[in-house]
Amino acid sequence: MTNHYGTLFGGQALALIDKAAFIGASRYARRTVVTASSERVDFHVPVRQGQLVELVTRIVATGRSSMTVEVDLFAEDLLTGDRQLATRGRFVLVALDAHGKPTNVPPLPESQAAASVGAS
Repeated sequence: MTNHYGTLFGGQALALIDKAAFIGASRYARRTVVTASSERVDFHVPVRQGQLVELVTRIVATGRSSMTVEVDLFAEDLLTGDRQLATRGRFVLVALDAHGKPTNVPPLPESQAAASVGAS
């Protein structure tokens, strides 16, 4: 999964955060979901070979059938415990019904929506 520099290949990071967005949206909607778009992906620091990765998701907005999911990928040195935000991405996923058509998702609770607006 690493490139010739010994760091996580960007395409692998994208695959990991898209999968995490899928899991987060699936848990939130309790529906089948598909990725509709990636709004933004920022690479902050490289993930070095041998480091652990942790992915954290949060739903930051909902539409009728869509969810915007922000995913943070953290890199952690196992021996020192040093942990840094390596990559952050925002994805839009759409919930589907049994026929593969967009279906409603629950609205984001007001308290969560207010907290997400101020998050960076």
